[in-house]
Amino acid sequence: MTRPGSADLTSAIGANLPYLRRYARALTGSQTSGDTFAAATLEALLEDMSVLDAADSPKVALFHVFHLVWASAGAPVGEADSSLSAQAQRHMARLTPNSREALLLSVIEGFSHVEIGGILQIDTDEAAELIGIAMREMESSVAGRVMIIEDEAIIAMDIQDIVTEIGHTVTGIARTRDEAVALASRERPDLILADIQLADNSSGIDAVNDILAQFDNLPVIFITAFPERLLTGERPEPAFLITKPFSEDQLRSAVSQAMFFSSTETLAA
Repeated sequence: MTRPGSADLTSAIGANLPYLRRYARALTGSQTSGDTFAAATLEALLEDMSVLDAADSPKVALFHVFHLVWASAGAPVGEADSSLSAQAQRHMARLTPNSREALLLSVIEGFSHVEIGGILQIDTDEAAELIGIAMREMESSVAGRVMIIEDEAIIAMDIQDIVTEIGHTVTGIARTRDEAVALASRERPDLILADIQLADNSSGIDAVNDILAQFDNLPVIFITAFPERLLTGERPEPAFLITKPFSEDQLRSAVSQAMFFSSTETLAA
């Protein structure tokens, strides 16, 4: 690969940094831990840019260096700060090595099997096999009650169908902030799937904040056409975020990830 100019390279890495941070948070199960390794990745690149010569693109190089840094530290997840996060880490320990990484890289970040092979330093067939293993293992780990906040009826129905197909129960669909808060109060969910812009111009983010004021340790997946508006570097940021338009595999994976890492005693593990 011909290395682009310094300014172009800096711009390319900067454009992909929010997605690396999203990936790092989902992978480690912790915003703090994910950001720590994302920052260490940038430091490693500044010290040695030669990896960019061997990669297919700056984005592949960025994610590859992240994995080198993360692996060198022992591939840790975030420090367990509650009984729920400790339970999630026990789930993590039972997964086939590299399978979760391959799944996230594929369905959340959109890398091809060839690119995943380059990032993880495995062959293409192994990348495909690991993705299949991860999907099966994570979907069978936990099942729970999912609340949907979405004002577009067709999208809401698609989400409901996907969620129920993988074994979860939908508590209901809310179209506005007030409806969402009322629904959560009536039937406490184990997971929230939330759009950002709602029917009455209210905010899905505000609805989620209202609900989280009532319940602790409740996982949330935000769905948005503008992920950069949430991946700002300012806290708090969502641990789980998928971009519209999303695929069925993306949603299935995100739901399984959120349930897997934020499971509660009410879930049927």
